[in-house]
Amino acid sequence: MQLKFMNMITKDLVAAVSILIVGSALVGAQPTSAPPAAAVASTNVLGPRIQFETPVYDFGRARCGEPVKYTYVFTNTGDRMLIINAVQPGCHCTTAGEWTKQVEPGKTGNIPVQFDTTGTSGMIVRQITVSCNIPSQPPMVYLQIKGTVYKPIDVNPPWAVINVPPDVETGSLVVSITNNTDEPLILSPPQSNNRMFSAQLFTNQPGKGYQLKVSTVPPLGVGSIQGQVVLKTSLSNTPVISVTVVANVQPALMVMPSFVRVDAGPLTNAASNSITIQNNSTNLVTLSEPAVNVPGVEATIKELQPGKSFSAMLKFPPGFSISPGQSVEFTAKSSNPKFPVVKVPIVQLTRPAGPILPPPTAAAVRVPVGAPAVVPTPAPPSAVATPIAPGRKLSSVGTKSVPPPPPLPPGV
Repeated sequence: MQLKFMNMITKDLVAAVSILIVGSALVGAQPTSAPPAAAVASTNVLGPRIQFETPVYDFGRARCGEPVKYTYVFTNTGDRMLIINAVQPGCHCTTAGEWTKQVEPGKTGNIPVQFDTTGTSGMIVRQITVSCNIPSQPPMVYLQIKGTVYKPIDVNPPWAVINVPPDVETGSLVVSITNNTDEPLILSPPQSNNRMFSAQLFTNQPGKGYQLKVSTVPPLGVGSIQGQVVLKTSLSNTPVISVTVVANVQPALMVMPSFVRVDAGPLTNAASNSITIQNNSTNLVTLSEPAVNVPGVEATIKELQPGKSFSAMLKFPPGFSISPGQSVEFTAKSSNPKFPVVKVPIVQLTRPAGPILPPPTAAAVRVPVGAPAVVPTPAPPSAVATPIAPGRKLSSVGTKSVPPPPPLPPGV
């Protein structure tokens, strides 16, 4: 009996536990509440996006003077309105046309660009900046246009600059002339408008490539010389080729500065000035016996680089002054036979003059009380002007004697 009762209790406990387990499972399987629609939308928002089909346009080869045109096509890959605020080319030779200002999601827009090749040659790279309303990306997008610009006839270098050392009688430079057209190029003999330059033409490839050798003609003076070398061509669009030639003849000894400037004199305190002397020749030089042709000025020379660079120091004493018209200069002897003496002028600033005050007039003179009156000395009769009545003409006799004024009363 007792055993049967215990079995019944055990069955009831097992059933109760089963009910609890099933109930818990049912409660855990209930669906959770859905998030608000606004929260879902906020995680899926892209905003405006811009994507170009070709952000870098390579136009290949273009002839100088011919414009290069291209239209950049872009798509709004976002889900909000795309707004193009500005299109800014990087140089004045590139311009942007009327571009699409607003593009809806999934739609496309255009940015037309034109590049002016006038005055350019060789490899060219230009940049265009596009500003738009993209919040999560950089608000500026960069586009490029690149390629090679060629001239019908390419002259390299366009300017022939010849640097002539002081120890060389003549200098030369070779200029390459290349025909980039399909038509054969025939050149006439070169002509120079300056007798200091001569030119010779050599053919590398008939009708296509030439070399122009430009040389200086001695004797040459120190400084810069300029001229033009002209060649006539067989091409109708380029009938003449003109090459500018410049020759820079270096001095054997270069002095910096070219003159020494001293403060206005007489100097209150001692002053110092330095001069740099550079030897541009291939031969080493020595400088000696530095001097200034007025007493009291100390001159010394220090060799900075043996035979090539020197520094001269000038010390001016207190009271130093250069008289008007006096010629003062620094000199040093040189071992260069073409420049045996180095000369540097010395100039002094002029002291500004003070203001000139007019003499006091008689009305401005105040006499102390009790002092005797001082009567101004009258001008000579010939210096006193005769009053001219209205309407009368000035005669040849324009002065007459005027009696002196009466003395002033005491105390005035």
